[in-house]
Amino acid sequence: MSIVFLLIGVIIVIAFLLVIVFNRFVKNKNVVKDGWSNIDVALKRRYDLIPNLVETVKGYAAHEKTTLESVINARNAAMAVPSDDINAKIKAENQLQQTLRSIFALGEAYPDLKANAGFLDLQQKLNEIEENLERSRRYYNGTVRENNTYGESFPGVLFAGMFGYQHFDYFETEEASRENVKVNFN
Repeated sequence: MSIVFLLIGVIIVIAFLLVIVFNRFVKNKNVVKDGWSNIDVALKRRYDLIPNLVETVKGYAAHEKTTLESVINARNAAMAVPSDDINAKIKAENQLQQTLRSIFALGEAYPDLKANAGFLDLQQKLNEIEENLERSRRYYNGTVRENNTYGESFPGVLFAGMFGYQHFDYFETEEASRENVKVNFN
């Protein structure tokens, strides 16, 4: 009789541990998705601002058509990625970030543009959005770190497949975007 009670006790403990592990997977995934939603809101604000910025620059730097087109193409490509495909969205956003840097390089190269109140206002708004994105990225990357660590360590790794563990990529700056933008007018 005591063996039966012992087996029932062991089954209850195992079931309780499985519930805890499952709930932790669910919590981690939801926290990562919440962190991503903060980034998604800032990205939408950035998408809305970019066409205004490009139109302002067009008036001053009309011969920089390829630069402006690349910004719009990168924006459209980033918008086309489904927001639930976080890893693909991160890659598209890194590409957009790199092309946006070329717009600000144009602002440095054209003194009249740099002095334009509309350009300065748009640049300030974009800077605010970028600061908000940076804070959101830090939060998101922290939640990703916690999620990935739990899914890849004990006891999570034992149940990751059974409970649908999802690995998320960090939202990091690509190596190419760390380099200074070079503008050549020759």
